[in-house]
Amino acid sequence: MENEVQGGRPPEKNEAGNSEAVIEFRDVTYSYDENSAPAVRGVSLCVKKGEFLAVIGHNGSGKSTLARLTNALLLPDEGTVTVFGMNTLEGKNPVDIRRRVGMVFQNPDNQMVASIIEDDVAFGPENLGVERGEIGRRIESSLKAVGMEAYRTGTPSRLSGGQKQRVAIAGVLAIKPDVLILDESTAMLDPRGRREVMEVVARLNREEGMTVMLITHFMEEALLADRTIVMNRGEIVMEGTPADIFLHSERLEPYNLSLPRIGVICKTIQKAGIPVKDCLEPETLAEEIDKEVDARNAKRVSLPYIPAPVKETTHEWDIDVKDLTFTYSAKSPFASRALNGIDLHISEGEFFGIIGHTGSGKSTLVQHLNALIKLPQAQKKYRPKKVKKGQPAPVLPQIRVGSFDLADKKCDFVKLRESVGMVFQYPEYQLFAETVAEDVAFGLKNFRKGITKEQTEEAVRAALEMVGLDYAEVKDKSPFDLSGGQKRRVAIAGVIVTRPHILILDEPAAGLDPLGKKEIMELLHKLHREWCSTVMIVSHDMDEIADNCTTAAVISEGRVVYCASPRELFANAAELDALGLDVPLTAKACGKLREYGVTIDTDFTCEDFSQKVVSLFAGGERDA
Repeated sequence: MENEVQGGRPPEKNEAGNSEAVIEFRDVTYSYDENSAPAVRGVSLCVKKGEFLAVIGHNGSGKSTLARLTNALLLPDEGTVTVFGMNTLEGKNPVDIRRRVGMVFQNPDNQMVASIIEDDVAFGPENLGVERGEIGRRIESSLKAVGMEAYRTGTPSRLSGGQKQRVAIAGVLAIKPDVLILDESTAMLDPRGRREVMEVVARLNREEGMTVMLITHFMEEALLADRTIVMNRGEIVMEGTPADIFLHSERLEPYNLSLPRIGVICKTIQKAGIPVKDCLEPETLAEEIDKEVDARNAKRVSLPYIPAPVKETTHEWDIDVKDLTFTYSAKSPFASRALNGIDLHISEGEFFGIIGHTGSGKSTLVQHLNALIKLPQAQKKYRPKKVKKGQPAPVLPQIRVGSFDLADKKCDFVKLRESVGMVFQYPEYQLFAETVAEDVAFGLKNFRKGITKEQTEEAVRAALEMVGLDYAEVKDKSPFDLSGGQKRRVAIAGVIVTRPHILILDEPAAGLDPLGKKEIMELLHKLHREWCSTVMIVSHDMDEIADNCTTAAVISEGRVVYCASPRELFANAAELDALGLDVPLTAKACGKLREYGVTIDTDFTCEDFSQKVVSLFAGGERDA
């Protein structure tokens, strides 16, 4: 094992007495089966009491396996794992370890057990024998910590993915563990939700001495840690402070980890001969740029933004939504209004983004667009209500997708779903067949009756190769034997095999490492360029929206509150913050630069922002 970066933990709390090791790995190896390579190979690791450890690495690097070995969900094939002096291989130690080590999984559905939210949060403390009054206090404080106190008596089945994750985190906080492990636990949360959860975690670590192991792909979360380790192919290959890791970011590339966006910007500006220092925060980057502007007596306004030419279309596949409302479990005690009068127009040819806080109605909206949720008047049992004399007729929702009228009972919904492909929030859950080829072919066979075996095979081959998978290598494999990134690609292949005119993806890059996210977005742009009329993505990642989308709509409380280009949208940082959203790091840097009197006219993509910064210095001479 090669420790490329050595570095102690900077926070003084761990050096001032909390030197007790609570977790120790000694030459630990673990394989999921005899025929596969070890998921963890020869790992030795020591985590001290009160330490905040971040674990990063590409998908499949062994991060989650490391976490499961820590709380004895998995037991090592070789070596030993000791937690609070207890060997995970001995006797009843695993049970005692889990009392003290709480874990929040990447997918909240994997740890929800009750039909009422407060019962789910109470499950852990009840099993530990906590006194009834104390359980009530823990439910209240835990739900408040994650911003879900208003949903206490609701049902988890009606929550969004992000809301479920908050409840899962609350359930672990309620047991008050000595060690908290978070395995990509904020991946499905909106920016404010991520901030709030990480503030809670940081406070528990700082004020109550809770030991934290954070597995994450969000670099800003890793910056909160005392120490960061990088895993690759089951081994720890780098170790040090976050600054050690991210300020020497060229060392990450051999391990399939791309630079953080701010690192890419710094390197681009430096290559243009502008000696800004490597930064980890957009505010620091703005300060560095301003110093160079002053030193060189450079311009204080960048070149004007020139919009890219608009793609010409026939508008044959425009989408129009009017007066769309929807309530889950209507006329029941669990009724929950998800959409509250949505009006939205999406032109053919857009790479369209939908953003909003957790539970704002984003997923509910897109599920209407291919009639996974049908309009009331399109349902077979629908009968229009008689209008009372003197009362206005009710306003009924309307949706048109191309030539399809989704309010019409006679609409060809099968043909609609062939034309409007949907990739769900957890695309891996769309997989079910025995082989990859059968899984990808399923929709094709259902939509195109009478298709020949040869035509099916050719279409499946083309779809798999389009998502970057080798047809001969994966076609006969079980989809459940693939890595997480491969499963996602197979799920996308199963949707694009019919070549839909409109492709909708709900959080397509959530839970992927930076390189995986980049590859997925490059794939979507390739499909968009070559044959897919319109691509829509639902995302919490504002940088992802800025870098990829032509237009984006902001959903809040079931309504569209903004719909504009990212350039217009992210100029309204205060308004977005009030809605529980964030802005891209480039927008944050621009905001800080404006305070210094420097104006950057950009579309907020990393590439354009970097170019506009360089334009400030065109012709400027550095003062002696």
